[in-house]
Amino acid sequence: MQNKRYPSHIKNIFSFAFLFLLSSFCFSLSVYAQTESPTPTPDNGALNTKIKELETKVAELRSQGDSLSAKIGVLDNQIKLTEYRINSTKQEIIEFEKDIIIAGGRMKNLEGSLTDVSKVLLNRIVSTYKVGTQGTIMAMLASGDIQSFISRANYLRIVQQHDKQLLYSTQQAKLDYANQKTIFEDKKTKVLGLKTQLESYTTQLDADKEGKKKLLADTQGDERNYQRLLSQAKAQLAGFSRFTSNQGGSSLLSGQTVCDDWGCYYNQRDSQWGANSLNGTQYTLASDGCLVTSMAMVYTHFGHRSVTPQTINSISSNFASYYPAWLKFNISADGSSSSRVSASIDSELSAGRPVVVGISYDGGPLADHFLVLISGSSGDYQMNDPYTPNGHNIPLASHYSTASIREVYKVVF
Repeated sequence: MQNKRYPSHIKNIFSFAFLFLLSSFCFSLSVYAQTESPTPTPDNGALNTKIKELETKVAELRSQGDSLSAKIGVLDNQIKLTEYRINSTKQEIIEFEKDIIIAGGRMKNLEGSLTDVSKVLLNRIVSTYKVGTQGTIMAMLASGDIQSFISRANYLRIVQQHDKQLLYSTQQAKLDYANQKTIFEDKKTKVLGLKTQLESYTTQLDADKEGKKKLLADTQGDERNYQRLLSQAKAQLAGFSRFTSNQGGSSLLSGQTVCDDWGCYYNQRDSQWGANSLNGTQYTLASDGCLVTSMAMVYTHFGHRSVTPQTINSISSNFASYYPAWLKFNISADGSSSSRVSASIDSELSAGRPVVVGISYDGGPLADHFLVLISGSSGDYQMNDPYTPNGHNIPLASHYSTASIREVYKVVF
């Protein structure tokens, strides 16, 4: 069977039709690239409304003063607030991930289509320009008559011009999709940020629940007991601040730490940690960290050389749920738990065990400063004083009297 031969003008019509369809395809892609945008993340209307309501409620409860019921109310609403934040963040992540999956598939398919179209266009442009560069006489001979020659010349001019515009549109579509790709990469980054935020909310939720559990355990769920403990804690911290002020302030010091066979001497005002907040409160280790620092020194005496005041300070469970600047009697550090237990100075020191003592610098009934007695007997004691500069292994009598001692504790592990 012989191959069917079409007249040249029919071939031209086929070629033009092919280019028209190709142009339409590229135009559609270009329009899509310019108008397609990521699916907007839903407002999570009900969730966001509830979150705002709970934020207001928590703020109101915090302004109601110190009471066990208000404290529990804050924790209950904080727990609910965090749960709603978790649900809202999860919904945002789901919507973003949907967009990324859909857009990723589209980008992959359309990128390949645009590449293929570009190749076809380049081949077409080369072919038409080869024809267009034939000599005028050859073109006339190939046309057969003047009318065909004119039609052929006009056709080539139109096609060449159209090809140029079509190639430009295709390249523009590629640029548009490159911009879209950047947008969706940004979405991936946002998803990672949301997942980090979700982890933070989850940690906060666990902390809030544990905080409520601790508060009820510490106060036994009793308002009078809560007020008694709160008053005691406030009085102690006020005494610490008063002692520091009377002694000349809480300016920071350097080069204070000394470690020897006994353990390590630490100063609460050491620049390594002195400026740090006492468990996230308005107090600092330099002004109010004498008890924390004393306990850190005792820990090192019993072999926990890595423990510093900041080690104890960084564990929030070491502090009271009802007053976060008040160090509890039972704490932990370096994987070891300890308790402060009332004891006799001489019996403990004679056994080689240090004691933590609270002294009243102003002669009042309550201790306003804590330090560590490390040796001695019958009132003649050596101490590690966490406030005094270079207060390592110095006589108690050089700064305080035995009559000022109000509290005595041994540390049991």
